[in-house]
Amino acid sequence: MLHVAVCGAGAFGRNHIRIYRDLEQQGAAASLAVPVRLAAIVESDPSRSQALHQELNVPVFTSIEDLLEARAQGQIIVDAVSVCVPTSQHAAVAAPLLEAGIDVLIEKPIAATREEAAALVALAAKNQRIVQVGHLERFNPAVAAMQDCLNGPMFFEAHRLSVFTPRALDVDVVLDLMIHDLDIVLSLAKSPVRDLHAVGLPILSGKVDIANVRVEFESGCVANFTASRVSTERVRKLRFFQPHQYVSIDYARQDLLVIDVSAAATGAAAGAPSTPAIPGLPAGLALQKPKVEPGEPLRLEIISFLESVSTRQTPRVSAEDGQAALDLALTINEAIAEHARRAGLDRFASPAIFRN
Repeated sequence: MLHVAVCGAGAFGRNHIRIYRDLEQQGAAASLAVPVRLAAIVESDPSRSQALHQELNVPVFTSIEDLLEARAQGQIIVDAVSVCVPTSQHAAVAAPLLEAGIDVLIEKPIAATREEAAALVALAAKNQRIVQVGHLERFNPAVAAMQDCLNGPMFFEAHRLSVFTPRALDVDVVLDLMIHDLDIVLSLAKSPVRDLHAVGLPILSGKVDIANVRVEFESGCVANFTASRVSTERVRKLRFFQPHQYVSIDYARQDLLVIDVSAAATGAAAGAPSTPAIPGLPAGLALQKPKVEPGEPLRLEIISFLESVSTRQTPRVSAEDGQAALDLALTINEAIAEHARRAGLDRFASPAIFRN
């Protein structure tokens, strides 16, 4: 049996707790190689920790140090931990867990700085621990279904828009939202970044709330990213072009659309009749809707983490993957800051009343 804990019981942490408890109660029906048990929670807020203890009847500790002390004394067993604290605390929480020989699932981004990320990667290697980074969209069923369609993508368009909430304001929109798409595109482009241009503005917080980035890879692949947390609508889409194909993913709807151009060309050459597959689509283009098995991405992510812990196999989103996504995100933030200095964008800074 794997004994797991959750550190941080805010919005993200509560979902981790819910899924671990659900997998525990499902037992063999959860289709896990090894059963799981929610063994403990770490939550520094006294009222929240007391409520969790009463609700779930599991030990709740106010600090990671207390959790590790109880484990050292044999009071609890902990094999793996979900780290769901604010980004600024990721390294401080994950490092002692790794030193203690505990595997960790760290919510994205892996850390707040390059130095912290490098230290966590080194600790994982030194202690032979599993580190999975919570880049949730890798586990989106539409992304899983897309894998069979890949054929050398060369142009990406990613849009991630959200309405403003006071959540995650310890980081900017690049580290909060755009990093999901950065991770996906890095995993698909499989090429070093050659150049990038970025612009971003603070709107309602003291950090950048809306950003647009153009990234060029050494392979010649180009990607455009737009992220906003001050939108009036919610959009989570990725589109890309590859030889003879256009692929569109709607993360929220878990929907995948493929338009095949080569099939149209073949049909035209053979004299086959062609009609528009959908309104507005030129005659001869072939439309496909690959089957997508619906599922909750976080549940799939946690199950994948538990399988890596039990089999000791490299996670689908490794510490090195998280490190690469963070490095690109921080490079983008540096480019945004440089552009703001050149363009004199201080006048767009949010009023002091909105600053953290």
